[in-house]
Amino acid sequence: MSLTSAQFSQAILRWFDKHGRKHLPWQKNKTPYRVWISEIMLQQTQVAAVIPYFERFMQRFPDLLSLANADQDAVLHQWAGLGYYSRARNLHRAAQIVMQDFNGKFPDNLDDLQELPGIGRSTAGAILSIAFQQRATILDGNVKRVLARYLGVTDPIDKKVENKLWDIASEFTPKKRSADYTQAIMDLGATLCTRSKPECSRCPLQTTCHAHAEGLAELLPIKKSGRGIPTRTVTFLVLRADNKIFLQKRPPHGIWGGLWSLPEISGEPDKKQIRAFCRTHFQLNAASFAALPAFRHTFSHYHLNIHPIVIQASLPAKVMEYGEQIWYNLNHPEPVGLPKPVQTILRKLP
Repeated sequence: MSLTSAQFSQAILRWFDKHGRKHLPWQKNKTPYRVWISEIMLQQTQVAAVIPYFERFMQRFPDLLSLANADQDAVLHQWAGLGYYSRARNLHRAAQIVMQDFNGKFPDNLDDLQELPGIGRSTAGAILSIAFQQRATILDGNVKRVLARYLGVTDPIDKKVENKLWDIASEFTPKKRSADYTQAIMDLGATLCTRSKPECSRCPLQTTCHAHAEGLAELLPIKKSGRGIPTRTVTFLVLRADNKIFLQKRPPHGIWGGLWSLPEISGEPDKKQIRAFCRTHFQLNAASFAALPAFRHTFSHYHLNIHPIVIQASLPAKVMEYGEQIWYNLNHPEPVGLPKPVQTILRKLP
């Protein structure tokens, strides 16, 4: 027999009081700004990975004004390695909007929050609940998984099913202790009701969970059917002059938007193509070059096979005639945002 809405929330809150996480960095000195930063960082990223980034970010940008006034390069530098870089660009832009349009006061209503870049319905609900103590509904990945399993939802999670889950999530959200409930149900999904190997024996909802009763916990929720993740291959050119590496700034949108990366050629290394590319763009005679070990970097929607090629250049080589470029000093690195694969390549250079 299923629990009522009140029983459901009370069961989760009792579990939270005993086992919930209450000492995370963003739970201390709680402000709307700190809650907002943490919620954006936690999108598609696990708590353990977020903690050191959050602490460094707070040291560098302790408040809304410092973030709004910062250069985008400085923001991306603090974010480098955390992934999904549009989140950092959205944070920066949203901070500027709050300073300009809201007199530096963080919005405390759903409509205004959702107008800010990077804040959707669930993130807005979490901010309202945790930062402003309002009764607000969330439906992030953890909550969606808890509800789909508890209710035994065997249909693929398409838009129609997701809308139903929103209605149920709203119904289950209590009027009292809404902030604790929001944290509790997210914690439950993150620590017990996990994607693989859920720990049903420790779950406060075990006796009334449909997925557990039917032996379906590890199979639910069912995602919409789709094609497998495609694979792309790229050659990265590591133009090196002593201890300096040539980098160029990527366009503001798309993968690694606004970050500093290496020149690239689509496909696996091809000697003729590499030499022609270097002649055309750098007026550089790449008579010889060395290959570093290839490796794979995986995004949410495709795999990227990367082949780094080190080319010795005279400083300065003629650089491309478009975009921003720098010679990055390995001995005295500048505080700029570098994609994680580029960081990996630079660390492995002899």
